[in-house]
Amino acid sequence: MSKNYDFSGWATKNDLRCSDGRIIRKDAFKDNDGRKVPLIWNHDHTSPSSVIGHAMLQNLDEGVYAYCSFNNSRSAEDAREAVEHGDIDRLSIYANHLREVDKNVLHGMIREVSLVHSGANPGARIENIIEHMDGEEEEAIIMTGETIELYHADGGKPEEKKDDDDDKDDDEETVKDVIDTMNEKQKKVMYALIGQALEEKGENKEAKHSEEGEDEMKHNLFEGAEEQGAVLSHSDILDIFKDAKENGSLKKSVENAFLQHGITVPEDEVIDDYLFPEARNLNVPPEFIKREDSWVSKVMNGTHHTPFSRIRSMFADITADEARARGYVKGNKKIEEVFSLLKRETTPQTIYKLQKMDRDDIIDITSFDVVAWIKAEMRMMLNEEIARAVLVGDGRTALDTSKIKEDNIRPIWTDDPLFTINKVVTLASTATDTEKGKAYIKAALKARKDYKGSGNPTFFTTEDILTDMLLIEDLNGRRIYESITTLATAMRVKDIITVPVMENLTRTVSGTTRNLIGLIVNLNDYNIGADKGGAIATFEDFDINFNKYEYLIETRCSGALTKPYSAIALEAVFQ
Repeated sequence: MSKNYDFSGWATKNDLRCSDGRIIRKDAFKDNDGRKVPLIWNHDHTSPSSVIGHAMLQNLDEGVYAYCSFNNSRSAEDAREAVEHGDIDRLSIYANHLREVDKNVLHGMIREVSLVHSGANPGARIENIIEHMDGEEEEAIIMTGETIELYHADGGKPEEKKDDDDDKDDDEETVKDVIDTMNEKQKKVMYALIGQALEEKGENKEAKHSEEGEDEMKHNLFEGAEEQGAVLSHSDILDIFKDAKENGSLKKSVENAFLQHGITVPEDEVIDDYLFPEARNLNVPPEFIKREDSWVSKVMNGTHHTPFSRIRSMFADITADEARARGYVKGNKKIEEVFSLLKRETTPQTIYKLQKMDRDDIIDITSFDVVAWIKAEMRMMLNEEIARAVLVGDGRTALDTSKIKEDNIRPIWTDDPLFTINKVVTLASTATDTEKGKAYIKAALKARKDYKGSGNPTFFTTEDILTDMLLIEDLNGRRIYESITTLATAMRVKDIITVPVMENLTRTVSGTTRNLIGLIVNLNDYNIGADKGGAIATFEDFDINFNKYEYLIETRCSGALTKPYSAIALEAVFQ
């Protein structure tokens, strides 16, 4: 291939086990040979700027090789710099229409190649970088040994994309591919049903099934059925469908036809096993119906962590007039400085999730690893609960025995005024969405005067409130804030993150109901502490009396803001 490209490397390699257990077999992506696919940055489908070029694919004995070219966009130039400097040296693919047997991927369609930070498929990496200078082409080798991923593993899978080629790919499935999906019993019935129809047309009793131009295979359609007289003619088949249309049951019509023509089914079998197989699960393991949880990792990764759980914060308040330096007048007595010493201590609490499952159920579920699936759900929900408690509390009443105590994990929203600045926005009950959005932005900007936290904070809010602010228009009807980025800049925050569990939260202060708008905080000022042995751990046990496995995940930790005036809680009061 001509070296009219910027870099090249293995998109994926054969016969190597990925982290999710899949193994890509030889020629699994042979249909992609010579195909041009988009080159994406980190499989990001949220912005057109993430498309940084294209990749030409070549199917080789070792796997699929990609020749990649950057486009002229700004993001592509940044990516080019990262590749040439050696900061990014791994590739990944996103493929759909996968066909696999026992974790062996036999066929699929590559939809994109992506530059990524980490991966799951060993053996694939960027190998060559091409510098285009004065008509000469120089090559540099980058062999780090790092792994890359097939995009069904770490980091999650994006939604399947549909383009004009998808229908074309689906139509390329051959007759042999369809037949191979049938079991032996279904094949026997199919041969008996169509055998006589082919014979009446003078067709050879040995049919040839070609597989996309490859070697033809011969198979006898009768399998001994003709000698027994157990065949259906073409007219019989038409009668079956006519009868099914009248009585509403194709299965019953087929059963009757079988009896009339001497086609018998073994006593221990039923007709359903032949022509009406059981439905197959499309999503294995089952998908979780859950809240959007991308915010959870941002909270858990953004907070400061310490290897001890008992936290004491001490501060000396020197803002009062008594702490100011004084002028001296000869002959007068000097007055000592006076300031108050503030301190608080936060202790840990155990947070857990317990799950039980009958051993018989574990044995019977063979289509996926149900234990790993349960443990993943437990970890996901534990993280969400801790993140919720950090931002707004767990929402349970003080009398609930399951409550995460607010003296142990201190919610930013309701923390002491020494740590969280309370900014109340008063609005008329008839205020429009635009009026609300403008008031929220104005309040956030004015509250920054008292903010003493670290660096540039993040604004945590809800989708509805974010939408109100994004839809603010000028007098000409044009949106003032075209994106979340421009809105964040206007609000003097680093990022805006929506949190589903913050929807419709209220609290009563001095008889007045306050509606939470959002929290402005740099989570590095919030400390989560856990002693050795108190970090997140999993346990399992077996109850021999009830034949049940028990699974426990728990942590013992504390959490609190550690800097005065390091958070802002925006609240609305409607009158």
